Amino acid sequence: MATVSRWEFIAMMGMMFATIAFSIDAMLPALPEIAQELTPSDPNRAQLILTSFLFGMGIGTLFAGPLSDALGRKAVIMIGATLYCSGALLGYLAQDLTWILAARVLQGLGAAGPRVVSLAMARDLFSGRAMAQIVSYAMLVFTIFPAIAPLIGAWIILGFGWRAIFLAFLVFSFISVAWLGLRQPETLPRDKRRPLALNTLWSGLRETLIHRQMQLSILVQACVFAGLFGSLSSIQQIFDHTYDRGDSFPLWFGLIALAAAPAGPINGLLVMRLGMRPLIRITLILQAGLALLLGVLFALGAFGEAAFWIYLGWNVTLFATAAFTIGNLNALALEPLGHIAGMAASVMGAIATVIGAALGAAVGALFDGTPMPLFFALAGLMTIGAAVMLCMPRARSTRG
Repeated sequence: MATVSRWEFIAMMGMMFATIAFSIDAMLPALPEIAQELTPSDPNRAQLILTSFLFGMGIGTLFAGPLSDALGRKAVIMIGATLYCSGALLGYLAQDLTWILAARVLQGLGAAGPRVVSLAMARDLFSGRAMAQIVSYAMLVFTIFPAIAPLIGAWIILGFGWRAIFLAFLVFSFISVAWLGLRQPETLPRDKRRPLALNTLWSGLRETLIHRQMQLSILVQACVFAGLFGSLSSIQQIFDHTYDRGDSFPLWFGLIALAAAPAGPINGLLVMRLGMRPLIRITLILQAGLALLLGVLFALGAFGEAAFWIYLGWNVTLFATAAFTIGNLNALALEPLGHIAGMAASVMGAIATVIGAALGAAVGALFDGTPMPLFFALAGLMTIGAAVMLCMPRARSTRG
């Protein structure tokens, strides 16, 4: 099997990353109907459709990397896709919320494969700023998908009902995994694989967790994830209840994602010139200052009729913040751990996702009918992230 081009590899990695965005964002328009049909007495339980997926992904992330270090990258992606598709089929057939939540957990377990192993594959082939650039370009697909995923979900609901979204998950997974399976050669040779022995796993886990660059990258990434998850958990409520734009929410959400999409390629260009550490620090400081300023001005009622447009624009900057930080943080964390990239990616992804999801749920629960609590929470999270970055070890070469 011939080696694919750099750009085809980026496109395939983008499709792997987009599995997560599609699985979350396509369900957003379905939440009101799911609540009405399956849990009318407690509509807020419908939000578990999102958190159950993240929970499953957090658990699966712990296993996907070590398995890929032992079995090879492509094999684990195929196993993950099988679990993901099984969960999608179960979700389509399930008749009550409990079984649908179980299906979403299973989907999350499966989605962990493409998410973690894609990073390990990128680290197999690239390192340092070059890896950060590759991940930045691949994240462009990840950021564009939220622009169309809610629209796809809304169209499917309109034509076939919300359950058919699970069939769309099946089709998407089949296309992306088949593409990778047919075109991408295995990136981890057999002689570099690590057996699934307990002592080998323990040594890899210990080496990952004692590395200061990994520890700090996890903490900063958790802060960024908390901000994203907190915003996502309340964004539909804000559009619907605060600004009376619930019916057009998929279009507005798509506009946010499209407006933020150029941040990925821009980061890919800047990271080669400035390095990962300066870009992360600058981004977090700017976002912390902006969120604090907006929180104060919203508290003072300074925007009046323009408040919706200010909130809309701020969401664009939040998506851009992710583009300028997450890929760079992944590259920083994996840079010294290429020999155990699967294990390292798993540990990083699992811890950052679980902490981010827990903090994000708390941030979302602060919703009081305005975006003001969200602004102040984000200002605090980004400030913590920027402070942690000040403790990041300096680059030993020009790569970081």
